[in-house]
Amino acid sequence: MKTVVITLPDFFDGEAERIVRFLHQGNVDIIHLRKPSSTLEELEALIRQIPESYYGCLVLHDHHSLAEKYNLFGVHLNGRNPQPPKGWKGSVSRSCHSLKEVEVWKSRCNYVSLSPIFDSISKKGYMSSFTQEQLDEARIRGIIDDKVYALGGVTFEKFKVLEQLGFGGAMILGDAWK
Repeated sequence: MKTVVITLPDFFDGEAERIVRFLHQGNVDIIHLRKPSSTLEELEALIRQIPESYYGCLVLHDHHSLAEKYNLFGVHLNGRNPQPPKGWKGSVSRSCHSLKEVEVWKSRCNYVSLSPIFDSISKKGYMSSFTQEQLDEARIRGIIDDKVYALGGVTFEKFKVLEQLGFGGAMILGDAWK
């Protein structure tokens, strides 16, 4: 199962070093740089603080042109950025909030996130949208598979449960940065 860490929305001192530590330790496969309020220059400054040898593990939620410029692993589609850059050849992922969205987008992307699977750690009041029965049924029907990554309330301790549910990856935000 792939492990993805999503950055906090705001920049902080030592962030690049923390990103490198996650990747260097080998327990994180991909880092999603999610900075919805950032300028292109701010995001580029963060990327430039990360050694080039880790660029193949970085995915951008915003300012997708930087993914092309620095030959990063991928771009993540969302409401702010619903299309990849024209001619983009790297990985494409997308946020999904329903099983129907997963069915529509999974074949068009390298992977998709489905959320919220559990009650959120980082977003207060953001509660799970799925019952255990719904997730089991989605696995049996092949909706949840190795191209679907769980997001929302995911902790390192919940990996075994996510594997049993058939998820191909886990996307962690709150638990990774606490």
